Amino acid sequence: MNPQALLIFTMSLLLGSSTVISANHWIMAWAGLEINTLSILPLISKTHHPRAVEASTKYFLVQAAASTLLLFSSMTNAWFTGQWDITQLTHPMSCIMLTAAISMKLGLVPFHFWFPEVLQGSSPMTSLLLATAMKFPPTVLLILTSPSLNYTLLSLMAIASTALGGWMGLNQTQIRKILAFSSISHLGWMTIILIYNPKLTLITFYLYSLMTAAIFFTINITNTLKLSTVMTAWTKIPSLTAMLMLTLLSLAGLPPLTGFLPKWLIIQELTKQELTVTATVMALLSLLGLFFYLRLAYCATITLPPNSTNYMKHWQTDKSVNTPAAVLTMLSIMLLPLSPMIMTTP
Repeated sequence: MNPQALLIFTMSLLLGSSTVISANHWIMAWAGLEINTLSILPLISKTHHPRAVEASTKYFLVQAAASTLLLFSSMTNAWFTGQWDITQLTHPMSCIMLTAAISMKLGLVPFHFWFPEVLQGSSPMTSLLLATAMKFPPTVLLILTSPSLNYTLLSLMAIASTALGGWMGLNQTQIRKILAFSSISHLGWMTIILIYNPKLTLITFYLYSLMTAAIFFTINITNTLKLSTVMTAWTKIPSLTAMLMLTLLSLAGLPPLTGFLPKWLIIQELTKQELTVTATVMALLSLLGLFFYLRLAYCATITLPPNSTNYMKHWQTDKSVNTPAAVLTMLSIMLLPLSPMIMTTP
């Protein structure tokens, strides 16, 4: 892609996200989301592969439908209450329509069908943007309107997302699809705690973005897009592949890695709110995700391809010095000691 065009699209993405985050009027928030959608479309279809064109078409249709529903929700609220302020969404029908619109934007169950297909048709770096940066503005809108939303509906969608994200990821062989279902599962964890502690939703989103970025940078460096090629990655960069295993286990939520922190805090908060059954169900459903993370980690580090000749493993030097991947990987493994500081912040 032309560097000038890439710069324009990247700046537009920053502009759109900043507009949504700083807006207090629904029209401004809607405009920011539209700028985001139109900016990411050329990045998805830049390879000109039929799969990429299909992914960008699906993304456009779903996001356009979600934006329309969001605009209709805010107009309905303004019609009944006279309020265009984002935090003043009080009409019940508007709240339900907004929940559906944001769920379509994020890929929450039952509006999740587009997300794995779009990620599969995009390049690893574009997939990283779709799984992290593009989900931040809708998450902010969800947090701003959380006091007005229906908790029963959000809880059902959250539990369904965690269950389906874990269940559908079990039989996948494409890494981008596995990470897409991982994203759906993590969205369930963010949504379940949204009304009781929105700060925890943001912490979970930040740490999820950190760990997912580390994995996408790693698969971009090693050029591995499916399980069969992950098995050969060990001979290219043994150290990075070993760190990939730890990052995957962190994303699964195993202590003493960073990914354990948000799940621990969410289960603790749910228990404080006397939602012990919900906390137990969420903890059990996370075992589904643990299985396919362990399978990925097993393929990456323990399985070696059959080879009849003895040879010395060569270290790959041309791409091995990658500062973002190194920094993100270390952060996604070693941030758990910060948990007392996070827990004591007001």
